[in-house]
Amino acid sequence: MDIERLCTIVVDAGFNLHKDIGPGLLESAYETMLAAKLGAIGLKVDRQMPIDLLYDGVAIPNAFRLDLLIDDCLIIEIKSTEATLPVHAKQVVTYLRLMGLTHGFVMNFGTPTFKEGVRRLLNEPSRFVSSCLRVNKSGHAR
Repeated sequence: MDIERLCTIVVDAGFNLHKDIGPGLLESAYETMLAAKLGAIGLKVDRQMPIDLLYDGVAIPNAFRLDLLIDDCLIIEIKSTEATLPVHAKQVVTYLRLMGLTHGFVMNFGTPTFKEGVRRLLNEPSRFVSSCLRVNKSGHAR
């Protein structure tokens, strides 16, 4: 599926979830419900995917976890706070860069409206990952 179409589907699902439920639940509840909505329409959804790093010869198992990885190409970081902070965007951009992916979102379900809480993030092609840092989605550092 085209990445732009996938982004539209995911944002629409997030919007409808926020509209139906509203703010106030834990992140894990929104993550579970969004994953179920996306899975029900046939998308591949990985939840809490552990990612290992290899940095300068040092293996770091489970260095971070992706809240949602959609169709192996779109990262969704779920939040449920009053405001989305700059660090949340930086977190997603770092994940994108380390994994060699281009598109991600922070979806904060704690804001009064979904529009206030959703932020699309892109991995800039000019950025690079140091040759001493690599990730492996399969659960093993390389």
